[in-house]
Amino acid sequence: MEFFRIRKDIPFMRYAPVFNVISLVTFLAAVFFLFSRGLHFGVEFTGGTVMEVGYGHPANIDNIRTIVEKIGFTDASVQNFGSTDSVMIRLAGKKEFEAPQLVDFARLGLKANPTADTTAGGIRSVTFTGAGLDDLDKVKETLTHVGLRGVEVRPGADEQSVTVQVPAKLVMDGSRISEVVKAYLVQADATATVRRVEFVGSQVGKELVENGLIAIALVALGIVLYLWLRFEWKFGVAAIIANLHDVVIILGFFALFQWEFSLPVLAAVLAVLGYSVNESVVVFDRVRENFRKMRKASVPEVIDNAITSTISRTIITHGSTQMMVTSILIFGGDTLFYFALALTIGILFGIYSSVLVASPLVMYLGIKREDMIKPERKREEAVV
Repeated sequence: MEFFRIRKDIPFMRYAPVFNVISLVTFLAAVFFLFSRGLHFGVEFTGGTVMEVGYGHPANIDNIRTIVEKIGFTDASVQNFGSTDSVMIRLAGKKEFEAPQLVDFARLGLKANPTADTTAGGIRSVTFTGAGLDDLDKVKETLTHVGLRGVEVRPGADEQSVTVQVPAKLVMDGSRISEVVKAYLVQADATATVRRVEFVGSQVGKELVENGLIAIALVALGIVLYLWLRFEWKFGVAAIIANLHDVVIILGFFALFQWEFSLPVLAAVLAVLGYSVNESVVVFDRVRENFRKMRKASVPEVIDNAITSTISRTIITHGSTQMMVTSILIFGGDTLFYFALALTIGILFGIYSSVLVASPLVMYLGIKREDMIKPERKREEAVV
């Protein structure tokens, strides 16, 4: 099936040096951003807190995300989990909070407004006034439920007030963070209940990074072996360089804009590796066929014809795929947004690299007709 047929071959190989310079500059820029800015790894890789929260009605994801951002987690992941009344929240493993935020946590837990705020010797003492503050043990327990475990509490001037010594800064671990988030969610909606809390350690995140790198290496090795067996080793080397070029470009975009690199994004990177090699195989297969058909043509002419004759097929295949990915990008929500974004970048650069990176590399590696068509052995005549 073809949308159109180009009668005259487009001289891609004539402009190969120009495209190679563009590819090299883009690749080096991506590497620079990877080393200078680094990837913004998700909770799966860095370790953190995972909370599953249930509601008595369909959860409002936007409101929940606003609450979590108000606490200080601007990069938290909030998404539906299983059903519309269940929400999965992914937070950082540790976070440092400053005194104003800690005062707000205490206000939320005690359900009382601060009436006095003094600082002496670097220690901030905040007095809260309200009902039910005469029992110091109960006050301490209440503060524990909003992450302020172990802070000093003293009686106030009367039975309806209490003074809390708030540190200038406080680093909270996953258990304290989950308590704070729970308190804010319950305040916003009384039907909110925490169904489970899990803590992902940094060691688990390190193992995921190592396993991800191993997966990429195994996929790359498999691609080289496949193309070596099906075509010739020069095709395998060219294809894997082009595909790794796509991977580095994707990672460069995520490093430049500090988009969250999560497990779904890693899955998209692996998918791009397999998807890009498909286009390379189609072009390489046509190159092999042209070496048999175009006996008098030069190597650049053979490659130009192979690329030109597959353009219509490329538009149909990649256009159809991108339509589906675009629908995920627009309607998939925050859960699948970066997954679809990585696929979009990979598809666009996959077309470019298969045509304008892999094909020139095959030519530079010295591919020739004899590599693809083995000379026939002459049969010896029988001696009578």
